[in-house]
Amino acid sequence: MLQRLTEWGVKRVYGYPGDGINGLLGAFDRAQGNPEFIQVRHEEMAAFMACAHAKFTGEVGCCTATSGPGAVHLLNGLYDAKLDHQPVVAVVGQQKRLSLGAHYQQEIDLERLFADVSEFCQMVVHPGQARHVIDRAFKTALTTRGVATVIIPEDVQEADAQPSPPKTHGSVFSSVGWSRPRVLPDPGELRRAAGILNEGSKVAMLVGQGAAHAESEVVEVAELLGAGVAKALLGREVLPDDLPFVTGPIGLLGSSASDNMIQNCDTLFMIGSSFPYSEWLPDEGQARGVEIDIDGRMIGIRYPMDAHLVGDAKETLRALVPLLRRKEDRTWREQIEKDVREWNALICRRAGQHFGRTINPQAVAAELSPRLPEGCILTADSGSGTNWWARHLKLRQGMRASLSGTLATMGPGTPYAIAARFAYPDRPVIAFVGDGAFQMNGM
Repeated sequence: MLQRLTEWGVKRVYGYPGDGINGLLGAFDRAQGNPEFIQVRHEEMAAFMACAHAKFTGEVGCCTATSGPGAVHLLNGLYDAKLDHQPVVAVVGQQKRLSLGAHYQQEIDLERLFADVSEFCQMVVHPGQARHVIDRAFKTALTTRGVATVIIPEDVQEADAQPSPPKTHGSVFSSVGWSRPRVLPDPGELRRAAGILNEGSKVAMLVGQGAAHAESEVVEVAELLGAGVAKALLGREVLPDDLPFVTGPIGLLGSSASDNMIQNCDTLFMIGSSFPYSEWLPDEGQARGVEIDIDGRMIGIRYPMDAHLVGDAKETLRALVPLLRRKEDRTWREQIEKDVREWNALICRRAGQHFGRTINPQAVAAELSPRLPEGCILTADSGSGTNWWARHLKLRQGMRASLSGTLATMGPGTPYAIAARFAYPDRPVIAFVGDGAFQMNGM
């Protein structure tokens, strides 16, 4: 099984030891670091680290836990991966097959437990089955950008390995391998979208993590349309914050520049974001809408859209650019840039406030921002500190940043940072963590 993980490119697996995975732990010892077993302090942190690995590398993150309570502990971190659409494979121990159904110690119906969080969940009941179950887990995680769970009873772990199943009826012979498809929108819908964007005089753009690899295309479209660009929290790293038309965060943790732009626009262009808060989007009927999302299930469910472009953000924007006309009237863009300058001045004044002997937490983030090392990776936890991470820390070109976006759980800031450091040992990594989340991690 571990050999198959390495063939899928897995270099490290995050987990915590337990009797239910003793067979796997012995295999890790014999594997001599290929793949490497990274022992965490709690199974939840293992799942957070696997999610962070997927976010920062684009690879499948991998975690493992023992049977019973260890498996239960994985769930919160796996839901973080599910809700933020990250490919993660969890390998979970189970009691021996002979014990199942006997109300045995630490026996939990793991297939039922993991059914909701997983796009694929399967128990390995024969050594010859391990190969194709692992292969399907990785293919499913990559294709759906979600969680796949593999459950292995103790006695199956300890049985002799069968790298190739017996050539009998019922055996299948799977392969390692997967390729990312090109997902392009319908040409007619693309022309419809271009028409709407060309007709709008006050275009507001909102980008999320789906636009992460389309920086140059987003900038080009924003320049053509004279638009400003707001960033959902998971889209922080799409564009650097020093571009004059980037209005920064949006929503509860957002900026006045983003809010002014959204409330006064006549056209909303959403790219790769499932930003959920309708109170920080235009009133229904105020603006026409165009949206790009690679997942057709998610398109047009946050605001009533007039053009629904189901496709990869980078590919779709490339196809859209030749159809767009540059707006000669830059009044809208000039107002956005003025609002950005005023917002930056406002948060600077707020950070400069002092309250006797009490530390102003906004000042901590504001002072850290210009001191951030080039090329650093930033992580954040959930809580009050997220406000200041979102507003005061200004990302520059080449910096990375992420947090628990949709689940918004406490606890992932530190494990995210640890996983980022393992993935990029030469890059500085900084976790912005509140005291509550720090205590939650047992620190």
